Amino acid sequence: MERTRARRGGANRIWWEALPQDELLDVRLCDLGLSVEGTALEARVERLHEELRLAGLVPRPYVWLASDFFTPDGLTGFAVPFYLAHRRLVRLEHAMMFEAEGATHADCMRLLRHEAGHAIDNAFRLRRRARFRRVFGPAGTPYDDVYTPDPRSRDFVLNLPQWYSQSHPVEDFAETFAVCLKPGSRWRSEYRDWPALEKLHYVDELLGDLRGVVPPVRTRRREETLPALKVTLREHYEEKRARYCMDLPSVHDSTLRKLFEGAHGSRHGTAAAFLRRSRTELRRRVCAMTDQHPYVIDQLLNELVPRCRQLGLQLSRSPRETFVDTAIVLTAATIHTVSGRSSTYSR
Repeated sequence: MERTRARRGGANRIWWEALPQDELLDVRLCDLGLSVEGTALEARVERLHEELRLAGLVPRPYVWLASDFFTPDGLTGFAVPFYLAHRRLVRLEHAMMFEAEGATHADCMRLLRHEAGHAIDNAFRLRRRARFRRVFGPAGTPYDDVYTPDPRSRDFVLNLPQWYSQSHPVEDFAETFAVCLKPGSRWRSEYRDWPALEKLHYVDELLGDLRGVVPPVRTRRREETLPALKVTLREHYEEKRARYCMDLPSVHDSTLRKLFEGAHGSRHGTAAAFLRRSRTELRRRVCAMTDQHPYVIDQLLNELVPRCRQLGLQLSRSPRETFVDTAIVLTAATIHTVSGRSSTYSR
């Protein structure tokens, strides 16, 4: 059997595609044998290049597979996560992290436009310009281990989750670039009366000034490419999940008792069983309310389920009635947990 592909049922399939999850996790990233070519990701990169062409920009950022989305300083290309090159790995990402960032067309294009902003910045050395520094701030500002976004701020555009434009001046530029580049963007009306509108006008002027201009920087170098990553998928996800394992505060027992105060033998069942059954929907609802990664919410649920069991808590009301209050408690606990924490995105 050929190592890279095996014929099964008359169709060519990558050798690891049908492995059970536990066996798949022991495959090294460098042995996945993936490339961007021939995938839905390739079509999306081509869509990005077409958007850049329509904007009159000469650079076409090159793309390679790595462990995550990132654009190295000085390079005019960027990395995208390996799982976007195969549906089986998208399913694995979902199984391990409860979401696969960039798996949908809309989410992927938002991310590609963001990374293209970094690549264009590098190609034209935009961060060195005095007006760039006045509008966005100095690019040399250190990346802090933590940043505390202000969800109410209108000084920044909204593109990626977690108010990512607030994390650093170059991220602010990349997010603003992404909003301007999007075809059909109505940023003039959507950000009317926002201070962020000044940034959007500046980037729009930049796009006009750079039309047809050959950039002074053109690179082909790649960093942390997939063939160079010797870790297994299991090790990769252990490290990735550890990034979301914050010091989770215990929800006070009195709060849990108020939430689940039924007598022993309640006809509505135990609180632990309710949380297990409702886990997926609670995670989805709290993610939508807090804009946090699903894994963060799941870690909190991992703490609550055994504690409810230890306290012997029961439901006093129907699961439908209890669900709303539980979502409120989880939302408050999540906001408290992530307050002042660093973004989990590495761009």
